Amino acid sequence: MPIGERITDFANRLFTILTDFSIFDLLDILLVAFIIFSIIKLIRETRAFQLAKGFILLGIVYALITAFRMEASTFIFNRLFSDMIIFIIILFQPEIRHALESFGGRKLKGFDFFGLAGSEKAQQDELVRKAIIDVCKECGEFSNNKTGAIIVFERETPLGNIINTGTVLDSAVSRALLGNIFFPMSPLHDGALVIRGGRIAAAGCILPLTQNASLSRELGTRHRAALGLSEECDAVTVVVSEETGIISVAVKGRLDRNLTEAVLRERLLSELITEKTEVNGKSIIKKIFGGKNK
Repeated sequence: MPIGERITDFANRLFTILTDFSIFDLLDILLVAFIIFSIIKLIRETRAFQLAKGFILLGIVYALITAFRMEASTFIFNRLFSDMIIFIIILFQPEIRHALESFGGRKLKGFDFFGLAGSEKAQQDELVRKAIIDVCKECGEFSNNKTGAIIVFERETPLGNIINTGTVLDSAVSRALLGNIFFPMSPLHDGALVIRGGRIAAAGCILPLTQNASLSRELGTRHRAALGLSEECDAVTVVVSEETGIISVAVKGRLDRNLTEAVLRERLLSELITEKTEVNGKSIIKKIFGGKNK
């Protein structure tokens, strides 16, 4: 077929597609794009991303053996891909559960823009901010004294199952209480302390250990527990090493180490206080319309 006829045929097909294109087709494309983007965003910083790249490589190999009509290999891959949905559910079980928990735990925050929940959120933020300050100061003391500690800040994903493994306290955060809990002779010092809504929910809690075999051997049980929890939910976990006094933070499957008290405070504030809401709940509206907070 001459090149001119090919161009004309392509133009006719494109015109036919565009004329049949509806708003529902556009919504369909946007929905698929959003789902793919969300999946990539969810797994890009986890071990599942390596598994995903392995599946993509298998798909490329399958396309090649199909194109070259390699019957034996095609038969094996057909058997493999026929049960692919089961393999995906098994291999990506932690990520699938995390995605469902994150989706189910989302709140309708749009109402805050109109100040309907501003006062309540401001009070909550103030409790969390005070807890962060006390935790950071005491972690600095733990670091100097080489006292081991692991402190979890709950975010959107509820940690009720973790809290139930420890001793429920439901008390205000204070440096004195933190020091008593993680005192080496305390019965609760080996477990994790969970902070929910700026208050100590429980202490002596048991966290899931990470299955990442590539971690450094110098990382102990506290660090592996902090990473394990961060791989399963959106919690922020602070760890103080008993051997070195090093302060670390685990978020989304990543462990950042060698933090100072000041850096730890800024990190926790940025992770946990996402919106600096005033008591009257009007600061966000002022930002939208260009006003200045007084």
